[in-house]
Amino acid sequence: MEKVTVKLFGINITLVNTNKTSMIIRILVLLFCFQILSAEDKVTPIPLDISFDTKKALLGKKLFFDTRLSKDNSLSCASCHQLPGGGADALALSFGVDGAVGTMNSPSVLNSVFNFVQFWDGRADTLEDQALGPIENPLEMANTIQNVVKMAEDDPFYKKEFSIIYTDGVNAKNILNAIAEFERALTTPNSKFDKYLRGDKKALNSQEIRGWKRFNDLGCISCHNGVNIGANMYQKSGIIVAIKDKESLGRYNITKRDVDKFVFKVPSLRNIELTAPYFHNGSTDTLENAIYKMGYYQLGISIDGEDIQDIQAFLKTLTGQTPKILQKDF
Repeated sequence: MEKVTVKLFGINITLVNTNKTSMIIRILVLLFCFQILSAEDKVTPIPLDISFDTKKALLGKKLFFDTRLSKDNSLSCASCHQLPGGGADALALSFGVDGAVGTMNSPSVLNSVFNFVQFWDGRADTLEDQALGPIENPLEMANTIQNVVKMAEDDPFYKKEFSIIYTDGVNAKNILNAIAEFERALTTPNSKFDKYLRGDKKALNSQEIRGWKRFNDLGCISCHNGVNIGANMYQKSGIIVAIKDKESLGRYNITKRDVDKFVFKVPSLRNIELTAPYFHNGSTDTLENAIYKMGYYQLGISIDGEDIQDIQAFLKTLTGQTPKILQKDF
């Protein structure tokens, strides 16, 4: 495939020439990216402390690790969102009850409080809405929230704690709220990059700083920004070069609008080194390949090996501290 190198703002950029997308469009996309980058003000550090109800969160933690949320008592939330760790599993597609296979890669639950919507297709507005999804999904826990309520009512520990923490005791709303409150507590502050953003310029080494600069210069920052370095917008998968994935229609499944075909929530890059495999379908095993594919499909550029290594080094600085809530229990 033909590659053409152009110089923009003093930086050499190698563009991939395809029959489907004109070179002019790709250059305009890059120019747009350059207009909105720079910036450390485009990314903010995770707050060192976040407000949540500790009692509710600890009750939610108990539920999060309880396999009785699933129809056959085989799976908990933690089965696909492994903690401690990256908050996801190491599978392209997760397994549900009776060996059912999911249709999307399990996203990390870490820092999900900062996501503007939940799930790859954004079908849940809140963490409570998200908590209900896997419980009733036939490819995941294959249960009903009514069954979960009955389980909790029949369990002396849950019955007692819900009556103490919630004035109306055990019910579906409170169960989902407790799980969501636990997830709100799953933040990973104080990564090397957060320290850098807070003014400690020695927190990153020279390669990591180069990677941060290239992350900006190449336009990655145009979609991966904000406190979660992503997860604050939707974007089409394959902006410049179409991706041959006709099964994952993304937002289209929710809106039924053609413009939303292959559109997904931009994933957070927080703790990215811990969450392979990558993308909505788990199609890419390594961070190096993920970086190359992002350049090719999303920006229409060919990122060379040195840049890939530098960007990867930068991305590894986004691994934060283990959430404090995991060290607490009733």
